[in-house]
Amino acid sequence: MSFLKSLFGFGPRPSPNGSADKPGEPVEYKGFVIRAAPFESAGQYQTAGIIEKEIDGERKQHRFIRADRLASFDDAVEFTHQKARQIVDQLGERMFDQAS
Repeated sequence: MSFLKSLFGFGPRPSPNGSADKPGEPVEYKGFVIRAAPFESAGQYQTAGIIEKEIDGERKQHRFIRADRLASFDDAVEFTHQKARQIVDQLGERMFDQAS
Protein backbone atom coordinates (compact mmCIF):
# COMPACT_ATOMS: atom_id res chain seq x y z
CA MET A 1 0.00 0.00 0.00
CA SER A 2 2.82 2.44 0.77
CA PHE A 3 4.14 1.82 -2.76
CA LEU A 4 0.82 3.00 -4.21
CA LYS A 5 0.77 6.03 -1.92
CA SER A 6 4.23 7.09 -3.03
CA LEU A 7 3.42 6.29 -6.66
CA PHE A 8 0.50 8.70 -6.59
CA GLY A 9 2.31 11.24 -4.43
CA PHE A 10 0.32 10.89 -1.24
CA GLY A 11 3.17 9.92 1.03
CA PRO A 12 6.50 11.49 1.99
CA ARG A 13 9.02 11.33 -0.84
CA PRO A 14 12.76 11.84 -0.56
CA SER A 15 14.01 14.99 -2.21
CA PRO A 16 17.45 15.48 -3.80
CA ASN A 17 18.79 17.02 -0.58
CA GLY A 18 17.81 13.92 1.41
CA SER A 19 14.85 15.36 3.34
CA ALA A 20 11.32 14.02 2.96
CA ASP A 21 8.67 16.21 1.41
CA LYS A 22 5.52 16.19 3.54
CA PRO A 23 2.02 17.23 2.52
CA GLY A 24 1.09 20.77 3.43
CA GLU A 25 -1.04 21.61 6.44
CA PRO A 26 -4.80 21.18 5.93
CA VAL A 27 -6.67 24.32 4.89
CA GLU A 28 -10.41 24.85 5.30
CA TYR A 29 -12.37 26.44 2.45
CA LYS A 30 -16.17 26.75 2.29
CA GLY A 31 -16.62 23.76 4.61
CA PHE A 32 -14.14 21.57 2.71
CA VAL A 33 -10.70 20.55 3.97
CA ILE A 34 -7.87 20.82 1.43
CA ARG A 35 -4.66 18.83 1.88
CA ALA A 36 -1.92 19.67 -0.59
CA ALA A 37 0.28 16.70 -1.48
CA PRO A 38 2.63 17.73 -4.31
CA PHE A 39 5.23 15.16 -5.27
CA GLU A 40 8.56 15.34 -7.02
CA SER A 41 8.48 14.60 -10.73
CA ALA A 42 11.22 15.30 -13.26
CA GLY A 43 13.05 17.63 -10.87
CA GLN A 44 9.94 19.69 -10.09
CA TYR A 45 6.84 19.30 -7.92
CA GLN A 46 3.62 18.00 -9.45
CA THR A 47 0.34 19.59 -8.34
CA ALA A 48 -1.68 17.06 -6.31
CA GLY A 49 -3.97 17.04 -3.33
CA ILE A 50 -7.02 15.79 -1.49
CA ILE A 51 -10.31 17.60 -0.89
CA GLU A 52 -12.44 16.25 1.97
CA LYS A 53 -15.82 17.00 3.49
CA GLU A 54 -18.09 15.27 5.95
CA ILE A 55 -21.51 14.69 4.39
CA ASP A 56 -24.33 12.98 6.30
CA GLY A 57 -21.83 11.70 8.87
CA GLU A 58 -19.55 10.17 6.23
CA ARG A 59 -16.10 11.54 5.35
CA LYS A 60 -15.87 11.95 1.54
CA GLN A 61 -12.58 12.40 -0.34
CA HIS A 62 -11.66 13.60 -3.79
CA ARG A 63 -8.03 13.08 -4.85
CA PHE A 64 -6.62 15.03 -7.76
CA ILE A 65 -3.41 15.33 -9.74
CA ARG A 66 -2.84 18.07 -12.31
CA ALA A 67 -0.21 18.42 -15.01
CA ASP A 68 1.15 21.66 -13.51
CA ARG A 69 4.69 21.44 -12.09
CA LEU A 70 6.51 24.04 -10.03
CA ALA A 71 10.15 24.45 -9.04
CA SER A 72 9.68 24.65 -5.27
CA PHE A 73 7.65 22.53 -2.87
CA ASP A 74 6.17 25.61 -1.15
CA ASP A 75 5.05 27.07 -4.49
CA ALA A 76 3.49 23.72 -5.40
CA VAL A 77 1.57 23.63 -2.09
CA GLU A 78 0.25 27.16 -2.69
CA PHE A 79 -0.72 26.35 -6.28
CA THR A 80 -2.41 23.11 -5.17
CA HIS A 81 -4.52 25.11 -2.72
CA GLN A 82 -5.54 27.46 -5.56
CA LYS A 83 -6.51 24.53 -7.79
CA ALA A 84 -8.46 22.86 -4.99
CA ARG A 85 -10.41 26.07 -4.29
CA GLN A 86 -11.21 26.26 -8.00
CA ILE A 87 -12.51 22.65 -7.94
CA VAL A 88 -14.66 23.45 -4.88
CA ASP A 89 -16.05 26.59 -6.54
CA GLN A 90 -16.85 24.75 -9.79
CA LEU A 91 -18.14 21.43 -8.48
CA GLY A 92 -18.95 21.77 -4.80
CA GLU A 93 -20.24 18.50 -3.33
CA ARG A 94 -20.83 17.10 -6.83
CA MET A 95 -17.13 16.18 -6.93
CA PHE A 96 -18.04 13.26 -4.67
CA ASP A 97 -20.74 11.91 -7.01
CA GLN A 98 -19.81 8.63 -8.60
CA ALA A 99 -20.39 8.06 -12.30
CA SER A 100 -23.10 5.53 -12.97
